[in-house]
Amino acid sequence: MNNTEIINKTVQFVKTTLQGAEGGHDWFHIERVWKNSKLIAKNENVNLFIVELGALLHDIADSKFHNGDENIGPKISRTFLENLNLDESIIQHIENIIKNISYKNSLESNIDKFKSKELDVIQDADRLDAIGAIGIARAFNYGGFKNREIHNPTIEPKLQQSKEEYKNSPAPTINHFYEKLLRLKDQMNTKTGIQLAIERHKYMEQFLDQFYKEWEGKK
Repeated sequence: MNNTEIINKTVQFVKTTLQGAEGGHDWFHIERVWKNSKLIAKNENVNLFIVELGALLHDIADSKFHNGDENIGPKISRTFLENLNLDESIIQHIENIIKNISYKNSLESNIDKFKSKELDVIQDADRLDAIGAIGIARAFNYGGFKNREIHNPTIEPKLQQSKEEYKNSPAPTINHFYEKLLRLKDQMNTKTGIQLAIERHKYMEQFLDQFYKEWEGKK
């Protein structure tokens, strides 16, 4: 089986697995991250096959929807890739990408975190999908899914959080902009990622300006 066939099988596996998923973490999220990963990879010295597999499998089982289990995604991916008879080195790389891609893991002070250029590319693509117009739509979609308030002026954003605090926060969706989304621009790994993030970041700032005007009943 060649690389193209493996990618095609992975696409079908992900589409089937994520049927009925929450709208911000469904197949279309995966597809956008996959496309942006390939775009960013054009300017990076990376293994494109690993980038594509990692992008396609990075959210195969987000822990948010599996009682906080951060091992289920890597396990599902390993089983799938082993059935395709991929080399162990590739499987381990994909596992490590899935384990380390999430923003919440950046809140841990672990100096021995896994690093690779392929992870950098996929992480940038994933973070790009969390900001801008699509990022705003995803934030409010997830907030609705969790039955959270849109905004509550009496609840201040918590800018310093541990990983566990971040995972378990029930804060209004607007707080999420300050606790995560507006920070992502400065956490991009690649030159292309940074360039793409700047425009999306500005769009979020403009949205928040308009949001507060409407909230306060101002012109």
